[in-house]
Amino acid sequence: MISIDKAVDRTVNSLLSLVIPVYQEGNHIKSSIGIIENVLIENNIVYEFIIVDDGSLDNTWSELRSLANGNDRIMIIRLSRNFGKESALCAGLKYANGDMVLVMDGDLQHPPELIPKMVDAWLNEGYDVVEGIKHSRGKENRIYRACAKFFYYLIYKSSDINLGRASDFKLLDRKVVEAWKELPERATFFRGMSAWLGFERKEIGFDVAHRVNGKTKWSLVRLIRLAINAITSYTSVPLHCITLFGIIMFLGAVVLGVQTLFMKLSGRASDGFTTVILLLLIIGSAIMTSLGIIGIYLTKIYKEVKARPRYLISDFIRGGDDKC
Repeated sequence: MISIDKAVDRTVNSLLSLVIPVYQEGNHIKSSIGIIENVLIENNIVYEFIIVDDGSLDNTWSELRSLANGNDRIMIIRLSRNFGKESALCAGLKYANGDMVLVMDGDLQHPPELIPKMVDAWLNEGYDVVEGIKHSRGKENRIYRACAKFFYYLIYKSSDINLGRASDFKLLDRKVVEAWKELPERATFFRGMSAWLGFERKEIGFDVAHRVNGKTKWSLVRLIRLAINAITSYTSVPLHCITLFGIIMFLGAVVLGVQTLFMKLSGRASDGFTTVILLLLIIGSAIMTSLGIIGIYLTKIYKEVKARPRYLISDFIRGGDDKC
């Protein structure tokens, strides 16, 4: 049973934990954190950073060590390899101690100037979840944009939850974080899971800013893999589609059977070689597609049964420690 009785007193001195997963962002991470920190200081927000290096192969970790040196408001975590953004978020949420927790990217595409407004909605308006909603998706490849729309369309139709303009830019109350941490699945989809939790929420629109440096690390293949993982983690509708395939094929077989008997009994039957080939191709494709969908879900069950951890930590440094 999930406990949600983790209510906290909402005061101006409440602690804000900023969870930021990073991957291969050594060339700008120090300046990006500096910009975010200046916004927090200017608005008198009590804060801490939990920055998770998701197995970067560049100089990201050394830059984070330098950033944390002498700054006790920064905690840095290094995963043993690249587990993916979802796992990095899990690690950050586990170690966040704030009365409210803000999840955002480290490339400034989530605008830091929106943070005070999100904190105010939590502090003075009483919302448990404050979501950053995209006015636009910024400059994206047309193929990626089309795939993203199709993906969110499937999520919406299968769950009645509209994630079309949603983002990972969210502020969560402590009780929401505690409830989220109770969800046991290994394959996580943060946007979907946080929406599933419910609670009082407010949406704040923003325009996706230009990336501060470099190119996105999300290739089309990785995005497709993420989409498949998200859909199968969040809904069982694809499994029900197999039943629908079966019903359609059965109805088609009944109609074709009646037509074939009629042609036979009326003496107008033909060889029907083309029809047989088409039927074999259609049935074979339907069977292989169904087996593929079942295989994906079996794989997820297999991974859940093994109960391996979502991530492994190779290094952990709290800002100001001598190890920095």
